[in-house]
Amino acid sequence: MAGNMAGTITVADLLKHGSAGIGTFDGIDGEVVILDGEVYQAVADGTVNHVTDPQAKLPFASVHTPTDLEAVNLTGVDFNLLNGSFIRQHELQNVFAALRLTGTFSHVKIRIMPKQEPPYPNLLEVAHMQALFSRDQVKGTIIGYYAPEIFGSVTAAGWHLHFISDDRQFAGHLLEFSAPQATGDLQVFDMLDQHLPVADRAFRQSEVDLASLRAGIAESEGNQE
Repeated sequence: MAGNMAGTITVADLLKHGSAGIGTFDGIDGEVVILDGEVYQAVADGTVNHVTDPQAKLPFASVHTPTDLEAVNLTGVDFNLLNGSFIRQHELQNVFAALRLTGTFSHVKIRIMPKQEPPYPNLLEVAHMQALFSRDQVKGTIIGYYAPEIFGSVTAAGWHLHFISDDRQFAGHLLEFSAPQATGDLQVFDMLDQHLPVADRAFRQSEVDLASLRAGIAESEGNQE
């Protein structure tokens, strides 16, 4: 949110911490999906790249190693269900969790952030430039994380989910979706490791406007209605 968009960790180092997750690349260049240790990047023109360069850098990512998974089988699934009964049923309000869902989705709407160059704007400014795409009747996977409201300044509270199609041609940050049925797994975490780029001077010297932080996150995330 403060505009620290320069990459600070390599793909190789990131994958030491997990084989599944989401993120973005240097200069907030697109939306990243990580599945089974494979890294995919959706860029602002709508194309999806399979990233194999281990030295490519990311300024932000969340990853985990899938383990101790709880199977989920949902009907009539959308953000209303995930933000409502799903949280209550699985008692997620005070914990961090990872979700993976697969199926044929009736509708998917995604956004992709465009690459930025220094001096970087803040994330909210970039969100106003985001590219929007939608597709109907698409087979694919949703992956991402839930963070409780009480930790909303550690990361974005609520769901932060990305989507990628089975053919790996359509991907991005998930804004809307619906599916008659989706299956997958839920993983609840008892520990959160947060790695900070302490050697990065821009990070150390930057200041965050805490008064507008949550409002800015909510607007840039765009899927918490």
